[in-house]
Amino acid sequence: MRTSQYLLATLKEAPKNCKAISHQLMLRAGLIRQVSSGLYTWLPTGLRVLRKIENIIREEMSKIGAIEIAMPIVQPARLWKKSGRWTGYGTELLRFKNRNNQEFVLGPTHEEMVSEIICKETMLYKQFPLIVYQIHTKYRDEARPRSGVIRAREFIMKDGYSFHINQKSLQNTYNNMYQTYHTIFNRIGLNFCVVQAEPGKIGGALSHEFQAYSENGEDSIAVPMIPDNNLIDFQLSNDVIPIKIQPKTAVETMQLIAAPNIRSVEELINQFNLPIHQFVKTIIVRAKNKHINNDYSLLGLVIRADHQISLKKIAMIPQIHIPLSCIEPEEIQKITGAQPNLLGPINLSIPLIIDYNVAKMNDFVAGSNMSGKYFFGVNWNRDILFSKVADLHEVLHHNSYTNKKNILSIHNCIEIGHIFQLGQKYLNLHTNYSQKNNEHKHNLSMEMGCYGIGITRIIAVIIEQNYDKNGILWPDVIAPFKLAIIPIDMYRSVNVRNIAEKIYTQLLSVIGIDILIDDRKEYPGTMFADIDLIGIPHILIISDRSLANQEVEYKYRKKNKIEKIKLEMLIRYLIEKIVSS
Repeated sequence: MRTSQYLLATLKEAPKNCKAISHQLMLRAGLIRQVSSGLYTWLPTGLRVLRKIENIIREEMSKIGAIEIAMPIVQPARLWKKSGRWTGYGTELLRFKNRNNQEFVLGPTHEEMVSEIICKETMLYKQFPLIVYQIHTKYRDEARPRSGVIRAREFIMKDGYSFHINQKSLQNTYNNMYQTYHTIFNRIGLNFCVVQAEPGKIGGALSHEFQAYSENGEDSIAVPMIPDNNLIDFQLSNDVIPIKIQPKTAVETMQLIAAPNIRSVEELINQFNLPIHQFVKTIIVRAKNKHINNDYSLLGLVIRADHQISLKKIAMIPQIHIPLSCIEPEEIQKITGAQPNLLGPINLSIPLIIDYNVAKMNDFVAGSNMSGKYFFGVNWNRDILFSKVADLHEVLHHNSYTNKKNILSIHNCIEIGHIFQLGQKYLNLHTNYSQKNNEHKHNLSMEMGCYGIGITRIIAVIIEQNYDKNGILWPDVIAPFKLAIIPIDMYRSVNVRNIAEKIYTQLLSVIGIDILIDDRKEYPGTMFADIDLIGIPHILIISDRSLANQEVEYKYRKKNKIEKIKLEMLIRYLIEKIVSS
């Protein structure tokens, strides 16, 4: 490709309202242009990257037997009303009517449609498992689009769906897809991790998110600073995660100790010289259900003294009234006869929800619900029985595990993929599916999975992880061009022009890679700046000075180091550098 025949579209400066580095560089490097809030046109350079990522996804999906299809982005409202997501999905679902007053949506996802398609087909049990996928435009009516294509209204996704005759088959495909996603993201060159997460609006029993590290990420992940096989690998700091509870063995005997002058946990810590993570605090909140007199009943939330309640997590607990409503100190004293700092789980006459970190504690300190007294050496099962256990706390730096080996660090991240086990949620919507099962010789109880990758978002994430002061540092496999040729003063020097054209032609025929030759009538500084900004990883610089020694200059963009290569060795050198790497 020649720059004289190409829409390079680079900018010296990014618009002032662009905060995310990926948004700035995507605009400056000519990958995208904003049409409206959350809507972008993909220019040739961006589209080349997009297509390369799509091809990697297609290759890996093909390896596990997935079949590509294409479904319309416009979906009839009846499908979404049948599933309950017409109202349940919220305001992000764009609804509209056609000229015949029929209702439709612009699809943010396709579970309803694909399940209807498969259920309408007459299929034998031997045809399962079946995996289909599409790479298609989606639309989500974001309230506040931001960070460029990271949080856009229109975006491109790979969404896949699998259908199975039993749970075991679904689990096998789920495991295969899990590994396939690892392969895809590793090939692309992403630094990522996997977390177990809540299914959210899509639903289902089990789901995992693939999260890429980014300073501009909206999610936070708590990661053990020193790996420990006995720990959960990762957890989303604001997600609810099921934890296996194993209380520690009791060492101390519970004692009721008077501390009449203590007014806070800090004073208690100082007086008894104990670490703060050995104390628990109890917070009384209103429950969702009401008494006969229309007053809300109460719940006690028990967390570690050094932790805070996560509003997002407790919103997932059905027993708690949302918005969260805590009880005033006067009411607490009326209920227990004690000040709030003396609240504790023992002998408290309301239901309790215990944070899982507290449920794993032993020999802890808690308020006694009596004036001026605390319980020391409290242990589960011996001194107080377990009630409901849930993930209640906000994960903050270094606060989730108490020994030094298990200290957590927090990383911002961006979700790039999500896989779900949906079970029969969407399949049971279709009566013909049930009828066919009853007529079938084999008693089918079909199970469904779905698997998404945010392709446009991935491009932004890659840039967030790979850039320097001069521009983007693309991994070779997805770079818009693998090699750039910069002929210095080619319109003044016949020798430079002829050698540049010869090398360009030879490389196209011998190596067959994507090459951009900068044949513009521009200053060399402008050429260098544009090529660095775009992020082409391999660069050849041809000048009269180097040709005088029968050499050309080669630069690897990431190292920014120039090497001199003899002309007769150039093709072999580039094959070794580019093709064989």
